[in-house]
Amino acid sequence: MRKFIDGYYRLLNLLLAVSVAILIIPVSLQIFSRYTALIPSYIWTEEMARFFFIWMIMLGAMIGIRDSSHFDIDLWPTLPPRTNAALKLFAQAGILVMALVFVWWGVKFVQFGWNQTSELADLPMWYIFIAWPISGATWLLFLGPQLRENLRVLVRGAPQS
Repeated sequence: MRKFIDGYYRLLNLLLAVSVAILIIPVSLQIFSRYTALIPSYIWTEEMARFFFIWMIMLGAMIGIRDSSHFDIDLWPTLPPRTNAALKLFAQAGILVMALVFVWWGVKFVQFGWNQTSELADLPMWYIFIAWPISGATWLLFLGPQLRENLRVLVRGAPQS
């Protein structure tokens, strides 16, 4: 399972880089068409930029959960391992709840948009809406090993080095 999670994580990093690179194209076209007369004004570029931005945010959130950097605030001083694990478990319980919300309501969101298309690009809206349940499911996948490790530290203490 660890190899699958690591491979999926690398795929997400690649997709994030690709989405950022592709996002540059419609945004650049918008800027050039707005400030020069060299190319016509493209309305579809705004919609495409919005769609890639949504996916970019969701991919970044998935990667942030895997890196334990997305919902992380260093507020406490250096704490003993068990106390630190308990605080991490508390934060991860909140992430777990949000992941379940994203999966449950994300599926309903996809069902809502299944037969809809975007106004300008005429893309099926489920292409965009499916980002929510995929994000939630990915958060659950990435939280599993983190929860297990923090529970182990909480019950048994820190590993001896």
